[in-house]
Amino acid sequence: MRIALLPGWPGGPAMDGLSAVLAVTVAVVLVAVLVYAAGQGYGVRFHVLMLLFAAAMLVTVTATDLLLLLMGWEVMGAMSYALIGYVWPDAERVRSADVAFLTTRAADMGLYAAAGFAVAGAHSLEFGALAQAEAPWRDLIAAGIVVSALGKSAQLPFSSWLSRAMAGPSPVSALLHSATMVAAGAYLLLRLHPLLAATGWAATLVCWAGALTALVLGAVALAQRDLKQLLAASTSAQIGFMVLAAGTGAIAAGTAHWVAHAAVKSLLFLCAGVWLTALGTRRLDELRGAARRNRLVGAAFGVGALALAGVPPLSLWVTKDEVLAAAGESSAALLATGFAASVLSSAYAAKALVMLFRRPAGGSALRVPVLVRLPLPVLALAAAVLGVLGLPPVAERWRRMLGVPDEATPDVWEAALSAGLALVTVGAVAVARRVPAPGWAADWLYLERAVSAVVVRPVLAVARVLARFDDHVVDGAVRGVARGGRWAAGPAGRRVEFRVDALVAVVGRAARGLAALARRPQTGQLHTYYAQAAVVLAVLVVVAVLAG
Repeated sequence: MRIALLPGWPGGPAMDGLSAVLAVTVAVVLVAVLVYAAGQGYGVRFHVLMLLFAAAMLVTVTATDLLLLLMGWEVMGAMSYALIGYVWPDAERVRSADVAFLTTRAADMGLYAAAGFAVAGAHSLEFGALAQAEAPWRDLIAAGIVVSALGKSAQLPFSSWLSRAMAGPSPVSALLHSATMVAAGAYLLLRLHPLLAATGWAATLVCWAGALTALVLGAVALAQRDLKQLLAASTSAQIGFMVLAAGTGAIAAGTAHWVAHAAVKSLLFLCAGVWLTALGTRRLDELRGAARRNRLVGAAFGVGALALAGVPPLSLWVTKDEVLAAAGESSAALLATGFAASVLSSAYAAKALVMLFRRPAGGSALRVPVLVRLPLPVLALAAAVLGVLGLPPVAERWRRMLGVPDEATPDVWEAALSAGLALVTVGAVAVARRVPAPGWAADWLYLERAVSAVVVRPVLAVARVLARFDDHVVDGAVRGVARGGRWAAGPAGRRVEFRVDALVAVVGRAARGLAALARRPQTGQLHTYYAQAAVVLAVLVVVAVLAG
């Protein structure tokens, strides 16, 4: 039974196949990350923030209406700010948290707008009613949803905030990139595909936003010289495949990719955190051979990187091919873009793998605490085997559980081509050993600079103009009125005040005189009062006679 938050507005939390799958995934990844964080010595404040972060994601995936979704969405954004800027004495980390928070908050305004449009056009906040909204409200609702989802999932043109998010600790990156905030936008689009399809244009827009993000951010990842930045860009690119699946209506494929990517990316970030903590650097050239200095960590990272590259039979090879099969049914151009993005994913994963396994000049073995090591084999196993979600007969049950039994499956030639491209690309990168890194890609397409030039500086300039207007015009007017009041009060005090006081004094003296006269008849003798009454009565008789 669902519980409505507002009387007369159905909604509240509920669990269906999609919610159940994602809730379990969030819980498993959360436990793995918290065990790892405990091994690295993070305290109570960190664990409380992480639990709130994950709880907000669970609210998001179980919401059935926009009101409850907004509650989870907002708490998730606030916790991301606190976690990215967790080391708050470091001003640069706090500034990175500011940039990430403000970018996602700007996109989140779309969700508020969508809720308002839903009230006006659908007369309901429930997800199921949004596709039946009246025109043009349905298009406005879809526009708000798309903007907020693309912003949350760091899709173009909002991708640059994810680079800033790398200022947070590695366990934060592992959870944020895999099963919570960054994946929340892709989930929302998968959930609301009926709305996207009902508008027509929104589904097409989402398809191309995902495909182009997968392609362009793949190039960005390939150009990175920083391990965490490479993994961050790869997150945007891989979520691009999920967004592409949402646009094409491949709900089962997109969800399978969501789950498999959560295992792969949390594994890779946790392995990276081991090396970053032990060696004190994130630069790939300084991490050369780091994977050889602890066999368990190196093997786990190798499994995750090969899965990210799409090497068969590991998980992302299968799930990504399912997404590409749906893209091929929609458009040959989308399929070609998807294959190109797949090649880039193989290249950037191979780049990290080659650098980290290249024989080092020296260095002793790394000692890793037990709790830090404990989740790595579990996540590596998941990264290897979750591809079964796309293989029959598991795939058939998977689709039925998600309520989409008729989704397309990849042809043999598509799977073979994808596998061949992945193997050839990994081999080519291993042989070449050096990959070109153009500046525009290494600097995340200059997106942050563009936002600063187009949005931040103009807004600050307008703010300065308004501040000057307030100081010189509004405040000047207030000060002028005050000066005028003081000027007018001066003459009044000098010329008028004494006349008013004199008038008051005359009135007072007259009142005292009248009071003295009124006291004289008050003798306290009864016959005097009778005489006074007789006089008054005689006066009244005279007046009456004269008036008659």
